[in-house]
Amino acid sequence: MLARDLMEALAGGDAVSGATLARQAGVTRAAVWKQIESLRLKGVPVEAKVGGGYRLPWTTELLDARRIRASLSADVSPRVGMLETHWEIDSTSSELARRIPTLDDLAFVMAETQSAGRGRRGRVWLSPPGMNLYLSVLKRFDSGFASLSGLSLAVGVMLIRALDDLGIRTAGLKWPNDVLAGHAKLAGILVELSGEYSGPCAAIIGVGLNIRLPDTLRERAAQPVTDLADLAGGQPPGRNQVATAVVSALAEGLLAFERRGFSAFAAEYAANDLLRDQPLRVIDPRGEYHATGEGVDERGALRVRRADGESVTVDSADVSVRRSGM
Repeated sequence: MLARDLMEALAGGDAVSGATLARQAGVTRAAVWKQIESLRLKGVPVEAKVGGGYRLPWTTELLDARRIRASLSADVSPRVGMLETHWEIDSTSSELARRIPTLDDLAFVMAETQSAGRGRRGRVWLSPPGMNLYLSVLKRFDSGFASLSGLSLAVGVMLIRALDDLGIRTAGLKWPNDVLAGHAKLAGILVELSGEYSGPCAAIIGVGLNIRLPDTLRERAAQPVTDLADLAGGQPPGRNQVATAVVSALAEGLLAFERRGFSAFAAEYAANDLLRDQPLRVIDPRGEYHATGEGVDERGALRVRRADGESVTVDSADVSVRRSGM
């Protein structure tokens, strides 16, 4: 029995006996148990019921590329290139990077789980199967790296738009690449560039969005985290609905960024900026200092005012910014 088949069998949330699972798959109960343990190790909270049977504590649905594409609007669908879903790969961004020469613009890859998902500054992104959304998109640009300032911030605005379409209106943006709700991380963004500084280049944009986080993963996270289930009163939108909203927002938003750059998103970013006017702790390779957030500039760099009154612009990937006291 494959892990994907097991997730499909348990997706309804009802208890299913090991004997039934084995019979449906044509394998032994020992093989079923082995796959159950594999899912648990990946963070899926498969419960063993008294009297026999396994179940998930909630209903879920696996990602369906055809269903997602069919749900895109007539304006968006023709603009989207390849749209693939995988059960497990190393990372959605790595998969796009391997295939850049052969892919159309706005190619999307999603995965149920990643064996080597990553976030900013090389951090591991926990990726339990069937729980959340792990997605990457390839966007080509003719104008070079210099024109892509503020791209990760603009993608944050695109995610806020997608969440708004899903009825989630309590999230905001933390510079440079996090979506937070209630001071807890809801989504992360990772932008990787390749090509020429002043000529044709490509951006691979990875997004991880928490839909349901089991308690074991909350405990393993290195920071406060939240999910759409928390924000939607325990019943988050379906995963394919979430994927459709995110694909739509990214496809439309990245084309707008190609035309106008960060200026097309600056006002919305300011309206959702969680660091503006907040006391901050700025940590860079030279040391640490306290400051107050003053928004972002036209390039998307963070502006802060130090305790001594000096205004400083922060735009290094080696800098970490946190609200004081957190």
